[in-house]
Amino acid sequence: MKKRFTEEQIIGILKEAEAGLKVAELCRKHGLSEATYYNWKAKYGGLTVSDAQRLKALETENARLKRLLAEAMLDNAALKEVVGRKLVSPQAKRVAVSHLMTKHQMGVTRACGLIGISRSLYRYEAKRPADQELKERLCELAAQKRRYGYRRLHVLLCREGWEINRKRTYRVYHEAGLMVRKRKRKRIAGVERQIKVAPSAPNESWSMDYVSDGLADGRRLRCLNIVDDFTKQCLAIEVDTSLPGRRVVGVLQRLAEIRGLPKSVTVDNGPEFAGKALDEWADSQGLCLSFIQPGKPQQNAYIESFNGKFRDECLNEHWFVSMRHARQVIEEWRREYNEQRPHSSLAYLTPDQFADTFLTADSMSVSD
Repeated sequence: MKKRFTEEQIIGILKEAEAGLKVAELCRKHGLSEATYYNWKAKYGGLTVSDAQRLKALETENARLKRLLAEAMLDNAALKEVVGRKLVSPQAKRVAVSHLMTKHQMGVTRACGLIGISRSLYRYEAKRPADQELKERLCELAAQKRRYGYRRLHVLLCREGWEINRKRTYRVYHEAGLMVRKRKRKRIAGVERQIKVAPSAPNESWSMDYVSDGLADGRRLRCLNIVDDFTKQCLAIEVDTSLPGRRVVGVLQRLAEIRGLPKSVTVDNGPEFAGKALDEWADSQGLCLSFIQPGKPQQNAYIESFNGKFRDECLNEHWFVSMRHARQVIEEWRREYNEQRPHSSLAYLTPDQFADTFLTADSMSVSD
């Protein structure tokens, strides 16, 4: 009946009844049933035409709001299924859109709007070059250098002639599952740190410290590490079961004959460094022994950083069956560290490359 009569017509019919026309005659006149008339009267009785128009507008708005609320609740329930975590990558967002379209029968426009991507991005098909050869080579390098992350592996690939950027290396590295798990480090309580003056030239200051490990038969071995603070070159790693002060003097004397002595050497307060043998020799050579404060290894940061790399990439990766085997492996690693390993603080140059670059620039400035 609502299609046959508008609200204005319905109110006009009701007004006729109010004017005195009998209900039966009114229904015959307009072709209505009495039930319809009384329904109209219950709904529109006492209303004017303007009131009926406002009522219709309110009903339309109420229906629209109900539909929006139902859609919002449906969208909320659908999003709870797909947003268990943040959808960051375009691939994850495409999967979420497909899920909404399949399970909740949503259109592509609505699903893309909920996830927050455009339809063109949803339909985009990547046209990347094949990475199989790169992936195989990256896996080979990662197997050889098990503690290298993707940045150092990227440097090695570039040395081999691969014309790729770091983002592509990371993507293939991640897809191949080559991520290096960081080993837990001992937590050090926060202490007041003294600022150490950074060296400005090679052979200006050195650092040295001991690192301990063990052989397969249970015997302990000690390694005396000596590093140039400026070039980050590892000058020597002396390996033995015992390395007293006189042995330290012998190593420094050998280095003095090869490249000369620095102005100072930073050491901790161990008995080998604070003993009489090293003190007398350093005094005779005019070498300053710079001792850190007890219990504050961060004041000798250069050698501590090197010790961490040495343990992570060499000592923890090998099982030494004899002292001779340990010396051979450690010396090979020392040469690799100086000649091949990219150093992040040297713009991924090797320590030897950085030293050569600095010496070349220094010689050019002198000639000018």
